[in-house]
Amino acid sequence: MERLKKNSTLEHSNVLSESIFFNEREMVQTPIPGLNIAYSGEVDGGLSSGIHVWAGPSKHFKSMFCLISVASYLHRYPDSVCLFYDNERGSPPDYFKAAGISPERVLHSPFVSLEELRTDITTQLKDIKRGDKVIFMIDSLGLAASNKEIQDAEDGKEKADFTRAKINKSLFRIITPHLWIKDIPMVAVQHTYETMEMFSKTVVSGGTGTMLAADNVYVLGRRQEKEGTELTGYSFIINIEKSRFVKEKSKIPVTVKRDNSGIMRWGGLFDLALEGGFLHRNSAVSYSLVDQDGVVHDDKLRRKEIENDSKFWRLMLERKDFKEYIKSRFKLSSKDLLSKEEELTDVEDKPMFEHQDKGNTVIGDPELESNN
Repeated sequence: MERLKKNSTLEHSNVLSESIFFNEREMVQTPIPGLNIAYSGEVDGGLSSGIHVWAGPSKHFKSMFCLISVASYLHRYPDSVCLFYDNERGSPPDYFKAAGISPERVLHSPFVSLEELRTDITTQLKDIKRGDKVIFMIDSLGLAASNKEIQDAEDGKEKADFTRAKINKSLFRIITPHLWIKDIPMVAVQHTYETMEMFSKTVVSGGTGTMLAADNVYVLGRRQEKEGTELTGYSFIINIEKSRFVKEKSKIPVTVKRDNSGIMRWGGLFDLALEGGFLHRNSAVSYSLVDQDGVVHDDKLRRKEIENDSKFWRLMLERKDFKEYIKSRFKLSSKDLLSKEEELTDVEDKPMFEHQDKGNTVIGDPELESNN
């Protein structure tokens, strides 16, 4: 092992158990527990290096989820900066300020085509070193055209553009290793479209490059929140389309109120607490806390009172059993590759057969010979 390490021409070659890329992975916690769960499967987790794509229709809070993530990163590292690639003008300076981001810490880089974006990001990543505190934000990939599409429009041609998906895939092939080797997060806005099948499916635009390279892909849904007939806000449903850390197809709601009070910080936790038995339903409108010993408290509270009670949720998030329940509910866990019922010794004990089949030697299990 030591000889192989010495001979390697790659800078970061090391024994896997001592690899900095797995053992020294930074994680930035956001102020919204539901967002931390979406990023890592844990309320105490958060944003990590790699590509995180927020996809969905217009007015589905995609840019704001990215801005909250950027704000959390800049707050965690006071000397950090954001490289903001913009071709949609969907995130003006006021949005950054509303998220708590100083515009002086953001390098605004407008771009027209995917080729321009690819060239500039590649140039920037070449100069960035591991330890530099930088976060990338792209708004948006979905609206970026290729040079061919632009040229065809200028020439009056109406040919279909088959180069865009290739450029998008090329972009991700280039940047992916840089981001995780240098421990840099990237949040990006992407669009979705509906397929033309009888039972249509929601698909993330941009071809397979996005899905293959991204660590997390979130497809956002939206539902109305009402009190009686009055619309009070929206719950944006984070659908985990792909994740290296969270169970896919999980759904995490984050609620935004219309009264300018912004995001409900504790949104989504009420339903998790009720589902996990940490809250007891007394009636259709009344709930009580269940303590760690399983005792139901006498207090009778309405849902709205509980959801907006910061003291209540801070105490809940100190409970190990509640955090462990959320972790088991959402986080991907590693398992043995071979099931315990199929021990390797059982396979080795079976005699193998060998015969000729059309000139090719075939080796297999004698129990399968009759089927062959």
